[in-house]
Amino acid sequence: MHILFAGGGTAGHINPALAVAGYIRNVEKDVKISYIGKEGGLEATLVPEAGIDFYSIKVDGFKRSFSPSSIRKNIVAAKRAITASFAARKILKELNPDIVMGTGGYVSGPVLREAHKLGIPTVIHEQNAFPGVTTKMLSDNADRVMLAMPEAEKHLKLKSAPVITGNPVRETVIHANPVESKRKLGIENKTVILSFGGSLGARPLNEAVCSFIADNYKNKDLFFIHSTGKAGYDDCIAELKEKGVDLGAENLDIRRYISDMDVCMAAADIVICRAGAITLSELTVCGKPAVLIPSPYVAENHQYHNAMTLVNASAAEISEEKDLSGKALSDKVNKMIADKNTLKTMSANAKKCAISDANARIYNVIKEVLLEK
Repeated sequence: MHILFAGGGTAGHINPALAVAGYIRNVEKDVKISYIGKEGGLEATLVPEAGIDFYSIKVDGFKRSFSPSSIRKNIVAAKRAITASFAARKILKELNPDIVMGTGGYVSGPVLREAHKLGIPTVIHEQNAFPGVTTKMLSDNADRVMLAMPEAEKHLKLKSAPVITGNPVRETVIHANPVESKRKLGIENKTVILSFGGSLGARPLNEAVCSFIADNYKNKDLFFIHSTGKAGYDDCIAELKEKGVDLGAENLDIRRYISDMDVCMAAADIVICRAGAITLSELTVCGKPAVLIPSPYVAENHQYHNAMTLVNASAAEISEEKDLSGKALSDKVNKMIADKNTLKTMSANAKKCAISDANARIYNVIKEVLLEK
């Protein structure tokens, strides 16, 4: 069996492919895995690191602005869209995979289109509640469309019913133990508040969290773990100092990046974060009450739609960035902390939304499509 993955641009498109590929390699000893991504994209680093054969094409996304610079970039993107299709077709003929799976991002567009033309079975996995442009364009020709969230179906025109698979979640996150994780971090018997805005950070979220910490860190029943992101650490530390926060306080853990997210997520009692699809899947698998601050800068405002799936399930609160402030965040989190029954209910509701066997579900869909051919 030879499975080719296509997707990229962001970790949210790449990591699901890598998670599924890793799962399949564990259960299918005789499988070949290949990957097509954007030349110079994040996938060009992450995929080879995972031990998967990587092939690249030159392709760019289209800008939605009509500014002179955007028009120039769109002209280049249009030219590359044509050459990318030729390049994808050449690689597909060379590799001759049994099936192609797209996980989103504009790089997957020419690959899946050319695979369909060549008669190679194709499947798509959409991670978000509001599907991306590429998924919308390709879904009517795919042999099977898989959705992480059922809400996405109403935005698509499909020739057959989609398969709800959830998003792949790392095994270490699924199996992390809250009690052991708190013990490992040395923070037993405290309410742990975990906050992060992504690997690069998010300035509005950092500013609100810093203000929240300044107002509440003297409460020794609370423990704060905050990841500022690589770009936000110095500003965050400076802001905390300016607000008179004792950075040596035993209940503060301020980091650039969280490398042990499985441990921190398991230990958390409340999580403050963006609403990326994979993050929400981790929250539900771990059953964590959350305050979600969707990024308004992503395509189709899809993080807002993601967040609302948990808000509507009474598993999370939402604070849109336009309404975000340190005081508003502090009021919301302190109200949650004060009502232990509400936290328990939110945790239970989050777990009801969880799909912990997404890798297996996706693998089964791939096998079903191959059997049909």
